[in-house]
Amino acid sequence: MHRGAVGKPPPHPPDWSRQLFSVGITGTNGKTSTTGMVATALARAAAPVARVTTLGLFLDDERVDLPMSYGGYVALMRACIDRGGKYASIEMTSEALALGFARAWPCHVAVFTNLTRDHIDSHGSAEHYLASKAQLFMQLPEGGAAVLNGCDPASALLADVLPQGVRTIRYGVPSRGSPTTALDLAATRVEPTWEGTRIELAAARELGVPPSLAIRAIGDVFAENALAALAAAVAAGVPGTAAAEAISGFAPPKGRFEVVARRPYVVVDYAHTPDALARTLAAARRLCEGRLFVVFGAGGKRDKVKRPIMGAAACVADHVILTSDNPRDERAADIAAAIREGLAPDVPVDVELDREVAIRRAVHQAAPVDVVVVAGRGHETEQEIGGRRIPFSDQEVVARALAERHVVV
Repeated sequence: MHRGAVGKPPPHPPDWSRQLFSVGITGTNGKTSTTGMVATALARAAAPVARVTTLGLFLDDERVDLPMSYGGYVALMRACIDRGGKYASIEMTSEALALGFARAWPCHVAVFTNLTRDHIDSHGSAEHYLASKAQLFMQLPEGGAAVLNGCDPASALLADVLPQGVRTIRYGVPSRGSPTTALDLAATRVEPTWEGTRIELAAARELGVPPSLAIRAIGDVFAENALAALAAAVAAGVPGTAAAEAISGFAPPKGRFEVVARRPYVVVDYAHTPDALARTLAAARRLCEGRLFVVFGAGGKRDKVKRPIMGAAACVADHVILTSDNPRDERAADIAAAIREGLAPDVPVDVELDREVAIRRAVHQAAPVDVVVVAGRGHETEQEIGGRRIPFSDQEVVARALAERHVVV
């Protein structure tokens, strides 16, 4: 359930809502990917699975033409039951939870991915942001399960608000930091390649998961998402080996470390927060044999304080091109200047506010061993400028730039 949900939901769910075993996923980053992985694993037990994400509403892989509103979500759930489905995997944003969606559609399992700076413009403070997410966990029933990122300090606060009789499963990957408590499911080694990521696992015996997991998505953040999904699926009753096999075959969503070209490698990623940008660039740097380029900006009329922090996150790159994102009613030049304040003085940086020109410049400059990361918009197909929505796809611009270089994608 996402930022654009229409209207406040009713205080009580439909009488038939408990016919679906629902898994809710919240956190700053990784919600969409984790929701998809959970749905893929749940389908091993019973299909179709209702899946709610910011990318749309789905029954398994079939996109359902329903509004992104509470009424649309309920209609999706009813359709799932009518087709014999027993499970739902639901992405829940902080804005939706603040409106009361955890009461309007209670979940049996709640998953927490991570907490980093985002949506302060909507919530007013980091405390309100976390409190909104906590609603998902406070509404869990007796016998339910909370899947918490044990390497994120916010998990301890969420554990404190769990109702009696709720089981806790903690997971973690080393790149998030040291665990705040013992982990039930841990990545002992994460090895990304351009083909995917292999994860070595250490797990509590009762989870019944295999010693390793290979996923198609690239990078530590997706390893983290995979562990969250694996734990959630097991909590929902899917055997660990079957859940792991399903997650291994999961295709990451469009615009999530999407490799759209090779030699030069060009990656389109939705990363629009400091943490997400830092982790995306860390994955790219780990795989990069040459120079690392990054093209990005920041959204207008949104959390302004994060802009220089995003600049600091980009310092790992060899060359930064600052451009427009969705400037909305702000001047793109002002946004770029704020990001630049966080960049180290020794990092080469260009400012090109025309996003298409910026992307083309990076692709044209890149050598075959270089990596270009185009960040901030991912799957989006429109750019918001001055109150207008203009068709714009990062992937399409990359393809045109490569065609100019006579590179086959």
